[in-house]
Amino acid sequence: MTPKPSAHPDDPHYINRMGWLRASVLGANDGIISVGALITGVAAAAPGREAVLIAGLAGLVAGALSMAMGEYVSVSSQSDTERADIARESAALKEMPEDELHELAAIYESRGMTPGTALQAAREVTEQDALAAHLRDELGLSEVLAANPLQAALASAATFSLAAAVPLLAAVFAPGGAVITTVLAAVVLALALLGALGAWAGRAPLGRAVLRVVLGGIFALAVTAGIGKLFGVAV
Repeated sequence: MTPKPSAHPDDPHYINRMGWLRASVLGANDGIISVGALITGVAAAAPGREAVLIAGLAGLVAGALSMAMGEYVSVSSQSDTERADIARESAALKEMPEDELHELAAIYESRGMTPGTALQAAREVTEQDALAAHLRDELGLSEVLAANPLQAALASAATFSLAAAVPLLAAVFAPGGAVITTVLAAVVLALALLGALGAWAGRAPLGRAVLRVVLGGIFALAVTAGIGKLFGVAV
């Protein structure tokens, strides 16, 4: 079927970006904060620069792999659930089509249609694609929102690695004795940029998104640095 043109082509919806945008922002935010906090905590324990850089690199590699596997497993579970629901709905449509028709009509009626209009609408969408109508209106599933485990895993791992490289490079090029302040500055700048990019991609309010990620990152670094300073050991 040829898709109908949008009623507002200059003002599109952005919900179709939700899957990869969520995984990308999560991966990048975790990469900046976790590796930045790890470097800060180790540096606060006052070891040599080599130990700081090894800890940061190990955190980058381990974090990227962990994020990828975590996203893949969690989104795969969601995908399995969706497939099971689709199978059950498909079977129900074959076994009791009339009951499913009236169930769909009841959904439309609950949304404000009169009983006659709701039943007619249910008949029309059922004739076109019964399964798609029930997945969309009964279960809230659509192709746009369908879980994609591989996409989520790759997006999360890639953005984690790129973002984690920011505090790591800041530590590499930091002048002697200024690792913590340099990494902190780099983390704040990177988080502000991440919040702005995430808000822009989803057309969300800019200020709130930036403030949320920056304050969270500063808190994480402060706590980790405090632990490293308190115990004087690499954490």
